[in-house]
Amino acid sequence: MTDCRKLLLNFESTLASIDAAELIVERMAQISGFDEDQVYQIGMGVRETMVNAICHGNQLGSAKTVSFDASIDENCMQVIVTDQGEGFDQSQVADPLEEEQLMRGSGRGLLIVRAFFDEVEVGPGSGSGTRVRLVKYCAQGA
Repeated sequence: MTDCRKLLLNFESTLASIDAAELIVERMAQISGFDEDQVYQIGMGVRETMVNAICHGNQLGSAKTVSFDASIDENCMQVIVTDQGEGFDQSQVADPLEEEQLMRGSGRGLLIVRAFFDEVEVGPGSGSGTRVRLVKYCAQGA
């Protein structure tokens, strides 16, 4: 593969958008030669990122959207998800591995994303919200 494939979308803040984003990146990863485990990791990481953007960032607000920028070339797959929420302070997020957090039903999204991607950057979006950049490097010869 020598070309770059790019997809720019704006998703509504709905649960259906989470499923759609996951399916899109899984298909992009399959077509580009990622193996089955990598496809799963990419899909699950994007799913967790979209859940955070839609449910926590945009709080399922019907007037808010999530910007979704996925690209892939011979070196890596990159996904950038930006919500229109108020943003958050990463230092205030509880460590899901702390004993008192282990039994909680939520709070593991960023941990999962960081485990499945080679690079994860979380910061403010332009203007407002949170921007998450995910990078998964291609295996040699992919």
